[in-house]
Amino acid sequence: MSVVKNQSIGPLIADSAKLSMAYAQRMIVGVSPDKFARLASFGDRVIASNHPAFVYGHLSLYACRIVEQLGGDASAINPTPAYLEKFGHTAPCVDDVDGTIYPSMEEITGKFFNAYQAAFDAVVSADDEKFLVPNANEAMKSRFATNGSMHAFYLGGHMMIHMGQISAWRRMMGFGPA
Repeated sequence: MSVVKNQSIGPLIADSAKLSMAYAQRMIVGVSPDKFARLASFGDRVIASNHPAFVYGHLSLYACRIVEQLGGDASAINPTPAYLEKFGHTAPCVDDVDGTIYPSMEEITGKFFNAYQAAFDAVVSADDEKFLVPNANEAMKSRFATNGSMHAFYLGGHMMIHMGQISAWRRMMGFGPA
């Protein structure tokens, strides 16, 4: 195993982020806008599992934190109050039968991918010192002591946890693996 010389923390985190973002792109292949915000069902039984609209909307809330904490301007990707209400960590994922509860698939995925591209760019270009700053998020500080460990989670583990939900949803909806 060889060691890459002069590789900073940002590119190390970015490796996981690239994988997560590529998986997120594959998860929506073949999903139609009319199914995007629907809960899966089996016969007459609706299955309470997060659908893609909720997952992509929820994840879109976190990229601005990465950009801001690394010293960037996140104003273009900050979530609106409506997004915070619909997709926050305490918001329920609901079945949008009539397509009137959640924004469109195009809007949600557009916000998600734009926000994560900005976060990816911020991570790749940040100096190592910015990752070594103590995590200011009091609720998560005991789990992730530094900005670097928090951002690695946001771009890796957190995204993949939720992509796993979509992977299960795809199978329940008959889309198969991505």
